[in-house]
Order: sequence, then structure tokens, then C-alpha cells
Amino acid sequence: MEGRSTLRPADLLVFGWARGKHACVDLTGVSPLVGLRENGFVAGQAARKAESKKVDKHAKACAENQHVFVPFAFDTFGSLAPEAIQFLTRVQRVVHNNCSTPRGRDFVFGRLGFAIQKGVAAQLVARLPHSLM
Repeated sequence: MEGRSTLRPADLLVFGWARGKHACVDLTGVSPLVGLRENGFVAGQAARKAESKKVDKHAKACAENQHVFVPFAFDTFGSLAPEAIQFLTRVQRVVHNNCSTPRGRDFVFGRLGFAIQKGVAAQLVARLPHSLM
């Protein structure tokens, strides 16, 4: 079928995000302590590194399928990578321009928050020792 993609590197597909192209949004939560041995602690460093790795991994495949790639990387201390901040800022602007009630706005950000929490939980469960499962 024309216009249909079998591309699946994303957690969220946003229709018509950039110049009519759909956006593949990949939610990635990381521990802020990743890489602590090598470089010492720098707030937000783990999220920025995760963002860069995701771009390297998925951006080309998305472009080949006429999509844009948006990495949404964050760490569990609450730092957001630059692309995640840009994404939320744009979503906030669109929601405020198109939702007339606070309840509608809360719904959109509630769903996004749930998706992030679900991603964090999945990563935590994946790291549990098998003896606890």
C-alpha cells in the first residue's frame, strides 16, 4: 500500500510532524550514572549520549522511509536531552493552540507521561536478576 511504512524503530509515530513527513519518536530512559567511571558525573550527560546513539542507530532508516527521526532521551534524575526538550516545546504549543480546555491539555501530557513511565518500568524490569522473576 502506498504511504504505508513497516518501519518500527519508534515508540510513537507522529503524523505530519515535519513538512508533511511523519516522525518516528523513540523514547529512551537511561540511568544518569551510566559512564560514571570514565568521565565523572555531569548532569544530563547520559541523556545526551543516549540521544546521539539513537540518532546513529535509527535516523538513516527513518529517512529512507520518508520519515523524520526524533530521539526522546531522558535520564531517571529528570534531565532531558535537547531533542526531547524541542519535542515537548512543540507539542505544548500545538496542544495549547488546539485544546480549549485544561482537561484536554492534561490528557495529552498525561498520555505522554504514561508512555515515559511505561518505558522506564520496562527497562527496570529488563535489568532485574532472573532469580527475582
